[in-house]
Amino acid sequence: MLYDPSRLLVIAGPCSLESADVCRAVADTLARLRTAHPELNLVFKGSFDKANRTSLAGARGTGLAEGLRLLADVRRSHGFPVLTDVHESAQMAAVAEVCDVVQIPAFLCRQTDLLLAAAGTGRVVNVKKGQFLSPQEMSHVTDKLREGGAAEIWQTERGTTFGYQNLVVDMRSFPIMARNGYPTVFDATHAVQLPGAAGGRSGGQREFVAPLALAAVAAGANGVFIETHPDPDRAISDGPNMIALADLPALLQRILAVWRAVRA
Repeated sequence: MLYDPSRLLVIAGPCSLESADVCRAVADTLARLRTAHPELNLVFKGSFDKANRTSLAGARGTGLAEGLRLLADVRRSHGFPVLTDVHESAQMAAVAEVCDVVQIPAFLCRQTDLLLAAAGTGRVVNVKKGQFLSPQEMSHVTDKLREGGAAEIWQTERGTTFGYQNLVVDMRSFPIMARNGYPTVFDATHAVQLPGAAGGRSGGQREFVAPLALAAVAAGANGVFIETHPDPDRAISDGPNMIALADLPALLQRILAVWRAVRA
C-alpha cells in the first residue's frame, strides 16, 4: 500500500503542472522536506487539464501528453509517487501508465463509469468529496470503488457549498468518513477557495489554510492536500488559495507537530 499509517500523508504540488521549471522548483523543495522529515509520506501532484474553469477564457494547462511527461520526469528525477486528476474515462489508461495515484475531482465523485474506470487501473484512487455531498454520503462513493476492485482508496474532504461563492469545512467529516475504512485527507487549499468570486475566475483566502489544516489533523485527518507554487499570484490557476512555496516548510512543520500530538 502507498498509504502508511506511521507517516503523515502529504499530497503537494502546483495546481496546474504549468511548466518544467515550476515542477522542478516544487519537487526540489519537497525532496528537502522528505530528507528533513522522514515522517512525511510525500506525493507530488499536478493537473494536466483544469477542465472546470469558471470561464472559457481561463487557461487549462499543459494537456494530457505534456502533463504526463512532466509527471514522469518528477517521478524519475525525484523518486516521488505522482498524482493527477482525471475527468474522462478515456484518459484513464494513459494516466495509469505514469501515475501512482488517480484522482477523481469533487464535481465528478458520483460519476459511476469514471469511478469504475479508475478502480480498474490497479492504481491508488483518491476521490474528493463533492461540495454538494454530506460526509455520510461518501460511503456510497467508496463502495463503488471497492466493488470496482480498486487496489487502494483514499477520500478527500474539500469543504461544502455554503451559500454563494463560499465553502465551509465541517470537522465532523473526518471521523464520519473514517468509518468507511479508508484514509481521509484534507484539501487545505481548495477548502479556502471562493468559487467564481473573482470576476470570471475563483478567488481564495490562503490566510486560512494553516488554521484549517491544523484543525483537520487534530480532528483525525490522515493527511493533507496542499497546492503550492513558487509565485502563486502569477500562477495560471488557483493562485489566491495556493501556498507560496517558500512558506510550505514552516506550514508542514506546524502540521506535523499537531499530527504527533494527536498520535501521542
